[in-house]
Amino acid sequence: MRDMHAAKVGTQDITSDRRRGADLRVLLSPRTVGATKGMLGVVALRPGEFVSEHYHPYSEEFLYVVEGEVVVRLDDEPVPLAADESLLVPVDVRHRVENNGGRPARVVFALSGLAPRPELGHVDTEPQPAADTEPWLADAPDPGSAAGGGQ
Repeated sequence: MRDMHAAKVGTQDITSDRRRGADLRVLLSPRTVGATKGMLGVVALRPGEFVSEHYHPYSEEFLYVVEGEVVVRLDDEPVPLAADESLLVPVDVRHRVENNGGRPARVVFALSGLAPRPELGHVDTEPQPAADTEPWLADAPDPGSAAGGGQ
């Protein structure tokens, strides 16, 4: 019998983590809901913001742009992504997410395959930016609303 149960988590339930630049929130993970096979989160990037370069030695990362446009640098090669586009980041590939445009962007990320211990799952490859402690994801318009550029 499995101990796993369904769990609902909203962005407002998770504290913003800006250590790597943009407003990042891990929503579903071993820490938040007891997930055992992967994790999911959302990152909101104001114009000019980024998520600093890193890689995952145990996980593939899946990115889906909900709103706006970003550039994902895979081992320094730029890959532009617009709303409704996705990208697979393979295991061990350095990547950095940048909002070089003039509008906010929102990206959902998921990792599949977890490290044996949390501290082994993420390797930073550039200095972390000074954290702007002001979270703003909760104040951003819902992507499904007219104000958020819904579908």
